[in-house]
Amino acid sequence: MQAVGIAPIVVDVLDSGAVLDAVETVRPDVIIHQLTDLRSPPGSPGYPAAQEANRRLRIEGTRNLVQAASRTRVRRVIAQSIAFIYMGSDGPHHEDDPLEVAAGGTRQLTVQGILALEHDVLRTPDIAGTVLRYGYLYGPGTWYAAALKPPSIHADAAAHAAVLAVSRGGGVYNIAEDDGAVSIAKARRELGFDPAFRLPERIARELQTIRSLPTK
Repeated sequence: MQAVGIAPIVVDVLDSGAVLDAVETVRPDVIIHQLTDLRSPPGSPGYPAAQEANRRLRIEGTRNLVQAASRTRVRRVIAQSIAFIYMGSDGPHHEDDPLEVAAGGTRQLTVQGILALEHDVLRTPDIAGTVLRYGYLYGPGTWYAAALKPPSIHADAAAHAAVLAVSRGGGVYNIAEDDGAVSIAKARRELGFDPAFRLPERIARELQTIRSLPTK
């Protein structure tokens, strides 16, 4: 990756000291938190264990990342959340609608992780926090080639929303398609978000090349 001007730093996000060292080395103005640990897809035998791992990452990993950001005076943190844990099935849900805090089973693991993630990102003093509640991701690098069910969002449009949030807005935004599940009016208005955004074919090919390069 260094051949294309990228210098990766690989750390265990559950190691608070390693995370702090990495952030101190880079000294970024903005951190974009897209961490997940879902190694097994829904319906597979490994999915419950993956949900527990992802819950821990969202709780402990986010806390470590935000604490490192605070100690190094990072001005803005943008984090990936999800738009499919609102209470009730009738949409479109707005960002201030209640979440399904009483969910049972493995879904409760998801809710616990999201509540902790959003709290740390949005309520840490001196950090302008932004939470992007993505729909079900589809497209290159995901589990699905096409939209699975509402709310859904193409990976290109999701990534573009994170780029827009680097210099615009703040707070919570639904990032999904206009499929009736959630309202994206706030994201359109404050971020300039467009769910139809796709990377130009040339850039998409170059990105695929970067993904295939070794990290060391």
